Amino acid sequence: MWDKKKPDTPQATVPEPKNWLPNKKSTDAMRPLDAPANRAAGWLGSSLHVKGDITGSEDLLIDGSVEGQIQLGDRKLTVGTSAKLTADINARDVVVYGSVKGNVRAKGRIEIKKDGSVVGNLTTAQIMIEDGADFKGSIEIDRSAAEEAAKSASSRAAAAAAGAGAGPKTI
Repeated sequence: MWDKKKPDTPQATVPEPKNWLPNKKSTDAMRPLDAPANRAAGWLGSSLHVKGDITGSEDLLIDGSVEGQIQLGDRKLTVGTSAKLTADINARDVVVYGSVKGNVRAKGRIEIKKDGSVVGNLTTAQIMIEDGADFKGSIEIDRSAAEEAAKSASSRAAAAAAGAGAGPKTI
């Protein structure tokens, strides 16, 4: 870009980082990565390759490759369109747009999107496989984990509501 006041002088510009998270568009159509400010979300870019285990307590979007285990507990894993995972996965929800080779366990829901591919056994309370998705393995529906999570969530909500009503009152 040229400075208008001095036509022969180039104006210095600072390039934006290419893989900066707030500029990253989520491949998950249900929820953009930057939508809720109260949810922490991590992102593993397409040029990153991990050999080893990943554990965490935040939602994770993977566009790169991973070999190992992924443990996210009560969080969501999104496998992006360019992702290639050779991993056993344990998370609350798993959405697959890319490729997964390994067993997937989700307390809530597993979704395999149109161009997604999973080779491995699935254990979940809910499953959704879109037309055009590839899947080879077995599916076990385990509603006990979803019921336990629902009870836990309702008891936390009840405790929060009770806590909001407690305390000193001014008349």
